[in-house]
Amino acid sequence: MDVRNCRRCGRMFNYLGGPPICKVCKDIAEERFQVTKEYIRNHPKAPVQEITHECDVSANQIKQWVREERLEFSKDSPIGVECENCGATIRTGRFCKDCKEHMSDSLAKAVAKPEPAMAPKPKMKRKEHDAMHFARK
Repeated sequence: MDVRNCRRCGRMFNYLGGPPICKVCKDIAEERFQVTKEYIRNHPKAPVQEITHECDVSANQIKQWVREERLEFSKDSPIGVECENCGATIRTGRFCKDCKEHMSDSLAKAVAKPEPAMAPKPKMKRKEHDAMHFARK
């Protein structure tokens, strides 16, 4: 059993994985997420400062939800995050479409089984009666 103190409130809890916060703090964070998600849905052009103020969440928390692909901003929203690979502005996730495709192709090539080389044709076994015979005089 892994008992830890909650990073947010300090309570002791049985840690099972994920962020090191207790169930009460997870429930509060999920409630804030739902409020933030609804606010962004109703105000698609709102800047980050307005969202953080109205929803009582930090800009870092919003960015984390975007990176986790839990939040996605509309195409006309002024908010975006940078692709971690090339720096392009994206609406959700960690990587842009082009970088995802490149990484996927690279990974597929790395794990692909090599094509077998052309195996030499097996030699035909000779039968005794196929051999050349010499007549004795």
